[in-house]
Amino acid sequence: MSVLLVVFTAVLCFFSVDLVGYRAVALILLLVVSVNAILFEIFPVMLSALLSALIWNFFFIPPILNWQIATAEDVLMFFMYFVIAFINAVLTYQIRKFERKEREQKEREKSIKLYNSLLNSLSHELRTPISTIIGAIDTIKDNPTKLSDHNRNELYSEIEIASFRLNRQVENLLSMSRLEAGFIQPKIDWCDLNELVFSAIKDNENDAKDHKIVFTPKENMPLVKIDSGLTEQILFNLIHNAIQHTPKNTTIIIQLDDNLTHCFIEVIDNGKGFPKNEIEYVFDKFYRLNKSATGGTGLGLSIVKGFTEAMNGIIFLENRKEGGANFTLKIPCEFSKNKNSENE
Repeated sequence: MSVLLVVFTAVLCFFSVDLVGYRAVALILLLVVSVNAILFEIFPVMLSALLSALIWNFFFIPPILNWQIATAEDVLMFFMYFVIAFINAVLTYQIRKFERKEREQKEREKSIKLYNSLLNSLSHELRTPISTIIGAIDTIKDNPTKLSDHNRNELYSEIEIASFRLNRQVENLLSMSRLEAGFIQPKIDWCDLNELVFSAIKDNENDAKDHKIVFTPKENMPLVKIDSGLTEQILFNLIHNAIQHTPKNTTIIIQLDDNLTHCFIEVIDNGKGFPKNEIEYVFDKFYRLNKSATGGTGLGLSIVKGFTEAMNGIIFLENRKEGGANFTLKIPCEFSKNKNSENE
């Protein structure tokens, strides 16, 4: 590619040398060498610098089509061109190398920061349910006859809640790993969006005891052809996020809609909403709002965005004027005929 760029430029210059002059051709060829230094590694850059010098000598410096140079001034210019082309190539390449190292250093620092954030989150989010499970099991084992049925059932309930919490965090970590590795491939099939919403609500029942979730199924909603697994996980994470980051007695509303080409899912709450200066970061991996409630690894919303984009969809977030947040999913999909008419 570097050779072709030099040759192509030389051919153009050869047919226009009467207009620009052979000295101007040297500047044009130097520009091409600079472009090569930006695009390629050092060997092709040095090759293009050498080739451009030889081409300029053979085809442009009088007398043309031979290696002789008629005047001392042109000899000096040729050697200056040769030196400048090589210096230009090497310096540009070194600048690129330095910028690349600087970029890698920043990425490394960012990775370390993310790694520390993950460790800090996991130290709480995984240890807490594990400690709860171990403690409850030890209590049951150490007091097989002293525990009342009520206390035993409470311990079983704690084990169940902690297990669900632990499973949720592991699922989030696995989902993020799949997203990072590019392994998410949507499995498109017909599904009922109303049923997916009901399922996501049911999965959040244990955490939603102090919240009110309102969902009115959309009648005559056609079947949609999307990945039901990814969509249900998106719904679960959005509902769970609303439960976790809104005050008690908050109302969470879920709405469905569709047009000819897309289905729309809205998850709305009447909580405090998001700080304006943090809205653009809420979908970032491991990002947690300042002064947010304890708990969570900061993966839920980044997974929502990743799964949505895996289905070629878009997610929007905006604060409501009356207070609270409004998440809107827009996912391209196919639709079946009206379900009621099919049943008839």
